[in-house]
Amino acid sequence: MRANPKRRCILLVEDNADDAALTIGALQSSRVANEIVHAKDGAEARDFLFGVGDFAGRDVCQVPDLVLLDLRLPKIDGIDVLRRIRSDDRTKQVPVVVLTSSGHEDDLINSYDGGANSYIRKPVNFESFTKAIDDISMYWLLVNEPPVRRDPPTLSI
Repeated sequence: MRANPKRRCILLVEDNADDAALTIGALQSSRVANEIVHAKDGAEARDFLFGVGDFAGRDVCQVPDLVLLDLRLPKIDGIDVLRRIRSDDRTKQVPVVVLTSSGHEDDLINSYDGGANSYIRKPVNFESFTKAIDDISMYWLLVNEPPVRRDPPTLSI
């Protein structure tokens, strides 16, 4: 059996600068070793994941260990980003945690229907938020056992 190649980052998809800074700070205080890539909207997240636009040429076989995904995003909303992640063989198994302030039942249902692994409402209290991020990173990066990634398909001529 081959070793699981090390994935390199956490993709944070968050348009609110304050929430992004808080999330990044909480991840860093949890001593997460992964690089944290911050996409400010759904289009930037898509471009990063699939190596287009500003990220053309990026090795798209290096998928994130975890995607933290807000729902209310400019350009492309979070549910559409989630569906795009799940529709591609390279990214369909990447854990996606919806991290949102939305308490709408439809958002919860649409997130799980779209393939979210978890749905977490952002706590408003700083300590609770930091604890939630610590718990998320502990579970998804250390406790959870992801599948062994296979080599990407090769094209035959």
